[in-house]
Amino acid sequence: MTSSSNRLTYVKLAAVTMIWGTTFVAGRYLASGVEPLLAATLRFVLASLALLVFVAFARVRLVRPSVRQLLQLAMLGFFGIYFYNLCFFYGLQYINASRASLIVALNPAVIGLASWVVFKERLGPAKLVGIVFCLGGAGAVIVSRNPALLNGTANAWIGDVLIFGCVAGWGAYSLFSRGLNQALGALQTVTWSILLGTLMLAATTAFSGRLTVNAVQAIELPQWLSLLYLGVLGSALAYILWYEGIRHIGATRAGVFIALNPLTAVICGAMLLGEPLTLPMLLGGGLILLGIYQCNKPLAPAKAMGI
Repeated sequence: MTSSSNRLTYVKLAAVTMIWGTTFVAGRYLASGVEPLLAATLRFVLASLALLVFVAFARVRLVRPSVRQLLQLAMLGFFGIYFYNLCFFYGLQYINASRASLIVALNPAVIGLASWVVFKERLGPAKLVGIVFCLGGAGAVIVSRNPALLNGTANAWIGDVLIFGCVAGWGAYSLFSRGLNQALGALQTVTWSILLGTLMLAATTAFSGRLTVNAVQAIELPQWLSLLYLGVLGSALAYILWYEGIRHIGATRAGVFIALNPLTAVICGAMLLGEPLTLPMLLGGGLILLGIYQCNKPLAPAKAMGI
């Protein structure tokens, strides 16, 4: 892979994690006014529609996966769409967005360790140090932004467990896409997995009696805008770019970019809401960037050779 290709991949992954850095705020806002199962379903109905419109305008034909590929895609849809979003929206009913993002910051470590255990991917000292830097930096940014988040309510542990379910679900969605991503490509893999995951969510919501005309009509415009943001940008676009990143540099090296999520939230808060930037936040941000560099540094010799 050329140096310019690597740089473009890093830019895409940074953009994805910046989008995801704000999804917890949108999700928390929805969790207070829209039933979680309904919110998850509508989010991915909108994501599915966005993907189908894009595929139609791009004149790309959806491939017909084999039976084995369809089962794999259904597994991705279950873990990355169905299970993840149930944990996401129900978890945000118990804990705030900052606390949730602190737990999600564990993603790089979980993806890296799982890659090592399941796929025997080499996890050398440089990657380990980079993951530790990312975890430490994310923790410093989040806790310094809201020190009180560590003092949870009596039922905060329920939210913690559910949001950790997001970490587990996302790890499965990132890791077990390897063969499909190479065979079908990012767009096909994401589109099929989202369509199948959306069917699972819609069936569950309809069966539970929560998918009703009255419930949909009760959703207000600001909540629809949050759903559009989560569905179109936070899901359809971001998932494609995420899988493209994994395809080019692997799950472990792509995973460390998730540590940018809390840094994005802090920067947006400072720029848009006038929230203060403290020294621990800046130091934490520096650690995150150093960790991402450390995890991706091994490619430097190859890039110098133009590989």
